[in-house]
Amino acid sequence: MVTSSRELRKFVAPEFVIGSDARRLAGRYAKNFGADNVFVVTGPNIIRAGWVKDITESLDSEGICHTVFSDITSNPRDYEVMNGAELYERSGCNAIVVIGGGSPIDCAKGIGIVVSNKKHILKFEGVDNVPIPAPPLICIPTTAGTGADVSQFAIINDVKRKVKIAIISKKIVPDIALIDPVPLTSLTPDLTAYTGMDAITHSVEAYVSNASSPVTDIQALESIRLMNSYLLKAQKNLDSIEYRYQTMIGSLLAGLAFSNASLGAVHAMAHSLGGFSDLPHGECNALLLEQVIDFNFDVCPERYEAIGKVMNVFPDGVRPEEVKLKLLSAIQSLRKTLGVTQTLSDLGVSKKDIKDLAKKALRDPCLVTNPRKPTVDDIERIYEKSL
Repeated sequence: MVTSSRELRKFVAPEFVIGSDARRLAGRYAKNFGADNVFVVTGPNIIRAGWVKDITESLDSEGICHTVFSDITSNPRDYEVMNGAELYERSGCNAIVVIGGGSPIDCAKGIGIVVSNKKHILKFEGVDNVPIPAPPLICIPTTAGTGADVSQFAIINDVKRKVKIAIISKKIVPDIALIDPVPLTSLTPDLTAYTGMDAITHSVEAYVSNASSPVTDIQALESIRLMNSYLLKAQKNLDSIEYRYQTMIGSLLAGLAFSNASLGAVHAMAHSLGGFSDLPHGECNALLLEQVIDFNFDVCPERYEAIGKVMNVFPDGVRPEEVKLKLLSAIQSLRKTLGVTQTLSDLGVSKKDIKDLAKKALRDPCLVTNPRKPTVDDIERIYEKSL
């Protein structure tokens, strides 16, 4: 997994601004993009928390009209994307501002794809299947975890097949991300934990990915260090802008890393679970991560050892045969301390569901970059160990 210095690599990343009150720049950037009627995509909880008002006031200050769309659930459905695209067209909008977690951001990306390409969102599943760029997209994340605000990924729930599809294209990289720690202060302890574990999973999978690079390695390891250092502190001090800021940087770096190195078996399996049972994505990742590390470990032990070192798992050195056990113990301890203690069985997944879940996970594009190629039987065993 060592990249040759002569190997050409391309990287994608949006412009981004990070710091307190970055969200209030939405109107200025919408004006810079030539927008006069903005489609504001968000979720009901974000409206109730008061963050959307900051965005609409920013747009008003620049004389920009706006339409708010908030009919979005967690794990955004294909029909929600299509409903949003219809309202966008009907309202005569020419740019999108999204404020929210991964669900609103993925839905906003989907809406942009549909209004530019005039086809159903499910037609764009896979890699590089979006021919026409989306309208200008301004992302304002309200969680420290998804990385959707800087990535070329959009994850949409295909309700008929009961699976989350991945759309991966540089055409949906946001134009700018306004990364503001202040909205994170309204996150609950549970959401702080789930989204934080999502960021850690992004970085772990990007670092061991067979498409990793020296650039993404730096981003992934620093992200893991930051999340390991500040996630628990943020959960215990929900109003701390400083701790939220550190986790936002961790999430940003994780998003840049996985956007360019892709992911692995944890996400492939979590996408299958999310489509099947509508479970929180970050929680699914947290419950699968240890079992996938156990499965992958022997093909890249030095990579996992590096992860353990930035987590300070081996302060006094460690024998090679102890690396895996100590790393798994540390990740389990972090997960449980955050309060993520349920199993897949506790969340309603049963043994009879595993065969169907595994078949769908095997088709997920994230599996292509997993360091060890699993069979359907391997995936079934990982699910079963996570019950």
